[in-house]
Amino acid sequence: MFDRLEISVLPRDRRFPPSLRILVNGEDVVAGAVGDGGRGPLVADVLPAGGGPWLLWATGEARRVELGEPECSRGCCGFLTVVVQRFGGIVQWSDWQVPYEEVAPPEFHFGAERYDAELARVDAGTGRLGAS
Repeated sequence: MFDRLEISVLPRDRRFPPSLRILVNGEDVVAGAVGDGGRGPLVADVLPAGGGPWLLWATGEARRVELGEPECSRGCCGFLTVVVQRFGGIVQWSDWQVPYEEVAPPEFHFGAERYDAELARVDAGTGRLGAS
């Protein structure tokens, strides 16, 4: 059975521009690994202006993606990253690196068609064209 990915766009707040909330199986994996006061990936960093594939897009080539940082920032405590890679009909998130003293999420496996559909849904919701 595959894991379930849900992504939503959080509006700008007092400290940060719009960011993404990433839920896997209903759990916020970023908040769980960066702690209180941290943030998830910024929309501007994940969805490149002018189109093109976004950072969470999975290909056959393994790619390390930054998903968040704690309140103290990466210069102090580190940041949350994951390796994203596609293996045929499966997208794998593995080899987590987490901020200092935080617990790494488990490895996740997503059905590639549903994963791609979720990225396309979020991309369409941002009004950005041609990203996926």
